Amino acid sequence: MKIGFSTSVIQRGKTGVAQYVFALLRAFLPHAAKHQFYLFVLEEDRPLFDFAKEAMTLVSVPEQYRPAVKNVLWHQTRLPGLARSLGLDVLHIPSYRRLLWRKPCALVATIHDLAPFHVTGKYDWKRMIYGRVIVKRLAARQDEIIAVSENTARDLGTYFGLGRERVNVIWNGIDHQRFQPGDALAAKAEAARRWQLNQPFFLYVSRLEHPGKNHVRLIEAFNRFKADTRSPWLLAFGGSDWHGAEAIHAAAKASPYAADIRLLGFVDDPSLPLLYRATDVFVYPSLFEGFGFPPIEAMACGCPVISSTRGSLRDVVADAALTIDPENPAEMAAALGRLAASGAEREAWRAAGFRNAQRFDWGQNAEQTLALYERAWQRGKS
Repeated sequence: MKIGFSTSVIQRGKTGVAQYVFALLRAFLPHAAKHQFYLFVLEEDRPLFDFAKEAMTLVSVPEQYRPAVKNVLWHQTRLPGLARSLGLDVLHIPSYRRLLWRKPCALVATIHDLAPFHVTGKYDWKRMIYGRVIVKRLAARQDEIIAVSENTARDLGTYFGLGRERVNVIWNGIDHQRFQPGDALAAKAEAARRWQLNQPFFLYVSRLEHPGKNHVRLIEAFNRFKADTRSPWLLAFGGSDWHGAEAIHAAAKASPYAADIRLLGFVDDPSLPLLYRATDVFVYPSLFEGFGFPPIEAMACGCPVISSTRGSLRDVVADAALTIDPENPAEMAAALGRLAASGAEREAWRAAGFRNAQRFDWGQNAEQTLALYERAWQRGKS
């Protein structure tokens, strides 16, 4: 098959969708001798795809099409013509924001979540209308849709009216070569050197997005924890600024324990496993997730996890995390105190999480996705 893959939704590699794109394409590499892959890549993003350039064809997209509105228009007006000129059999769009109306070949889409239906104020009103109204019509035009969790599949039926005959649940994977236990003492020493994390610490890895990622309530919970326990534990946030980040910065600055809150900024891929190994407890209080990579990555590295169960998280973390109501700071504070106080309980959650993480594998994901491409292509030929 000739397979096209749009990559321009990766936001310079700093989002969960970017991790999906990179991981899936790496998992496709062993199949590149059998299939031809064409990656549509914004010019300044090309170095991010050096791992694929020998096995796959990179098709440059001019930088003028990076802004969101221009990028949507490029997908609707330019990409269909490119797909036809390349003779593509299948075109995969890995985010609902760029789904195509025109059908130059078989269309496959990945929809990670329908957050606009669940989190008030997640985006500005224009994006909310686009996500709720326009995407519903675009989704109906796709030949096959990948949902990354059962929760997203249910939402596609509830909000978009899509039957399960075209919605396929293919769980995300993780790279077990990258995310695995390692030398915790060495990791802690490096975390102290690089980020001044020189005490036990809680970690939350997510872009700094308010209100959806719920950092402000976690800061409130941390304030309660510190006031109740006088503990030396720190709170670290790994992630780049996003919509509403100013509210998170303000809450951290206003905290009476501001000196114990670290905003690390974006943590690059090579550093992320090290940070997980150095972490004493990983906390994921998100208000909604279509999947949720970080808690599973942390589990795979041997880190105990406290997690929300909103969206797909209940299915993803299963019974392997201490779960909390993300809208209840008192409950979150109690969970922080509980794990900070008990090394035995941290060890129990560490072992449960590591077992749970083994369920998620990119190799299996790639094989299932290629089978879906084949089905969409054959359906279009019939």
